[in-house]
Amino acid sequence: MTHVPVTPFLRLALRVDALSSAAMGACLALAAGPLSELLGLPTPFLRIVGVVCLAFAAMLWVVSARERIRTAFGWGIALLNAVWVADSLLLLASGWVSPTALGSAFVLLQAVTVAGFALAQGLALRGARPLAAA
Repeated sequence: MTHVPVTPFLRLALRVDALSSAAMGACLALAAGPLSELLGLPTPFLRIVGVVCLAFAAMLWVVSARERIRTAFGWGIALLNAVWVADSLLLLASGWVSPTALGSAFVLLQAVTVAGFALAQGLALRGARPLAAA
């Protein structure tokens, strides 16, 4: 199985993603009620998304501390971020929720941010030289 080193660029991409996911998760989980009124998104939905973000952030931080990771695992992280972006856009297009203008802007802004994380992680993985499995 092929591994890649966690290069400084990959570590940075993972840690910035982890920190922003943790901040977003904490805000959504702890302030779901007030944010629901501002964003027009259901309180339980915001709370669940917050908890998911916190768990994802913890995983990213642990992975970023490693010397190397399985290549497929690294691409899996980038893919999860890409799926998050697609799901965010689907959420807005589906009519499942009725966000306020601020809520729509919030969903779009976080989708663009996460797309940037996916791109940075993908570029970092492409630039890392594969290692033989130990």
